[in-house]
Amino acid sequence: MYEQKTKEHEGSVIEFIETVEKPSKKEDAYRLLELFEQATGYPAKMWGDSIIGFGSYHYRYATGHEGDAPLAGFSPRKAKISLYLTGCAEKEPDALERLGKCTAGKSCIYINKFSDIDPDVLKELVGNAVSYLQKRYPDKGET
Repeated sequence: MYEQKTKEHEGSVIEFIETVEKPSKKEDAYRLLELFEQATGYPAKMWGDSIIGFGSYHYRYATGHEGDAPLAGFSPRKAKISLYLTGCAEKEPDALERLGKCTAGKSCIYINKFSDIDPDVLKELVGNAVSYLQKRYPDKGET
């Protein structure tokens, strides 16, 4: 049976952010932390080794694969900052253009630095991602 690798745990979000080596990326992580907490209404939790997540949902695919994931999250990775916002890239391409300098995958947006984007548009995208997942997976009480 499949064992989910990225799980929520009680690790300290602040301690994790303090391990970010580049000072500007550390500062960006604190700014994102505040923005995501405001936009989601959920406290930050660590997911796996490097994802800061907000809220949670339980997914189950037709294949039988299931697990838990954060409603929204980010990770200050070495190369770029990853923003985990399911549904945004394919459902809101105009908002991604308004966001600023970024690239996007299916459920992830990549930015170089916080100052490259519009924080108000990011708040909108975070809120939309949370709403999308709560509607798609309504039977899980968020944490």
